[in-house]
Amino acid sequence: MALDAVAVVKELQEMRDEGYLSDALLRKAVRRIAESDEKYDWVGVYLLNEDEGVLWLHNYVGEGTEHAKIPVGTGVCGRAVAERRNINVPDVSQDEDYLACSPETKSELVVLIRAGDQIFGQIDIDSHQPDAFGEEDEIALISIADKLAEQLAAERR
Repeated sequence: MALDAVAVVKELQEMRDEGYLSDALLRKAVRRIAESDEKYDWVGVYLLNEDEGVLWLHNYVGEGTEHAKIPVGTGVCGRAVAERRNINVPDVSQDEDYLACSPETKSELVVLIRAGDQIFGQIDIDSHQPDAFGEEDEIALISIADKLAEQLAAERR
């Protein structure tokens, strides 16, 4: 079963229309993404604290992690923010920046939650399968990340 981004975005918009804030939307998005595909073994959202230059783990589905705070520039997650781009790592054993959360993780996909030049955080997904993520995964996650960014931007105005 693949991630139905259109359905998730619709659900998030309905929550926004009902007055839910970003905390609820972020939690819903993580749960829906995690449930959508067996290859998504760990799904989390990190929010960027620009003042401290740190990504804070907001919520996740999967095994516990010691990486609740990641400095910008450190690991794949921190590098995505530093380089202001999404990163797909087909084989984490070949990435010197990879911060190991689980020895079973083989691949990782990080998609930024952003509005224009402003980065609010990221969706981070690990898989126990090598080369688990394709362009369709990234495109689906970008649409969800964009909807989350709309809410985060609205709350920070």
